[in-house]
Amino acid sequence: MRKINHILTLIIAFAIIACGGNESTISSILAEGNMENIRAKKKELTTQLKQVEGEIALLDSAIEANSEDDNIPLITALKVKKQDFVHYVELQGDVTTRQNVLVYPEVAGTMTKVYVDEGDQVKKGQALATIDDGGLSNQLIQMKTQLSLAETTYERQKRLWEQKIGSEIQFLQSKANYESQKAAVEQMESQLRKFTMRAPFDGIVDDVIKDQGTVVAPGGPGSEVFRVINLSNMYIETSVPETYITSVTKGKNVKVFFPILNETIESAVRETGNFINPNNRSFSVEIPVPNRSGNVKPNLTARVHINDYRNEEALLIPQSAISENSEGEQYAYVVSNISKDNVAIAKKTIITTGKTQGDIIEVLSGISDGQSIIIEGARSVKDGQEVKILNY
Repeated sequence: MRKINHILTLIIAFAIIACGGNESTISSILAEGNMENIRAKKKELTTQLKQVEGEIALLDSAIEANSEDDNIPLITALKVKKQDFVHYVELQGDVTTRQNVLVYPEVAGTMTKVYVDEGDQVKKGQALATIDDGGLSNQLIQMKTQLSLAETTYERQKRLWEQKIGSEIQFLQSKANYESQKAAVEQMESQLRKFTMRAPFDGIVDDVIKDQGTVVAPGGPGSEVFRVINLSNMYIETSVPETYITSVTKGKNVKVFFPILNETIESAVRETGNFINPNNRSFSVEIPVPNRSGNVKPNLTARVHINDYRNEEALLIPQSAISENSEGEQYAYVVSNISKDNVAIAKKTIITTGKTQGDIIEVLSGISDGQSIIIEGARSVKDGQEVKILNY
């Protein structure tokens, strides 16, 4: 090898010297301006150039035939090490909330006052609007006056009866009258409460559907007056294939990604269903959604990643490093006997694999901790062949 390289160096050097020695001759020929001499000199130099190129080609062939590295495949290798592997099953779901209700009137009448606007925060029991009671509040005032009289009469009759004064029937009549009047007042108060529409829970007034002065009445669709939503108590319900029934359980970690918001939050499985849907062979899972920013809304689409498996000492390799033989077995190439020049022996080894995550796959058997496998160039390698590692 060294002798051939030395000869090549000498030939190139001679060519350079020859060109340098002819520089003055070429200058003089050009100065004379004789075209016949110029063409003759060009022909001479061209012949010399072709001769040198031919000799270089012969030397290249000799170098290629005697090279020790040209027939060795070039590969890149990866040293396999134990590492924590957390696997997630990817699903899709929609945000929902149990506290998303339409508020309907319980009685018919004109809505005399609306106390809230869209976007207002409300507390449970807070008045949203009042409906004209048609004079029932005035009747209640009269009934309370009668109740006060009935109570006074009953208390007097009771004291007299305890002193053995008066008849028992008078005492019983006053008692019955008082209790009857008291029940009537309570019933009227209950009836009047229906004329005030109140928030069913803490939340936000999402929509004021009817304006003040509108005649409202209880009934079906079209009679709703408000929509109230609680955005702090939302969750995602998604369907999980039955094959994960033992691995997706209550308390498992969940990553929730909202594509529209480009936001990811951490959560956990709050509840798993006890029923397998026969139509799609799946069970339901409920995942609470914290909404600190307030940007998460009901019906928002989310990608749900539920942790179903973890191995703290997993051996992971790229899927591109794996091939499959005619018998359906998976295999990879392990490199051994690595020299100082990064020349090694490729050995084909049958492996079994587990779960995948992206481009990474877990190796269950066939490869040990600390072994090196071929990553790039594995398709052009044969079992037992020498390889040269470029990147290790």
